[in-house]
Amino acid sequence: CTVDSEVALRVGGDFFFDPQPGDSPVKLVLIAGGVGINPLFSILLHIADLHGYQEGKGNGYKMGTVKLYYSAKKTSELLFKKNILGLMNAFPGKITCRFHITQQSAQICKELQPHVTGK
Repeated sequence: CTVDSEVALRVGGDFFFDPQPGDSPVKLVLIAGGVGINPLFSILLHIADLHGYQEGKGNGYKMGTVKLYYSAKKTSELLFKKNILGLMNAFPGKITCRFHITQQSAQICKELQPHVTGK
């Protein structure tokens, strides 16, 4: 997004991401805290599948980018962190993530450091 961009937000409830072939690509921003990552991780996996499917088949799916912002108290509480890093590596520039840590005093592992903000 840029300054003055219009965005749609949805908090809680039933939600899903189900693009259809021929739909215009969209840029998604997913925001999660703690265990709230669960439904968003499912969406992230679906997007990764569609990116892989799009590249292999040329089937009409036009996927945009997705940025995940995920907050937890400590890196040990970041669910699916290795899977998320794997998706970023598999789809560079298409899937990105910033982890925000709020209460960690211990050193953050090198694998996560480039993607972490906060303490």
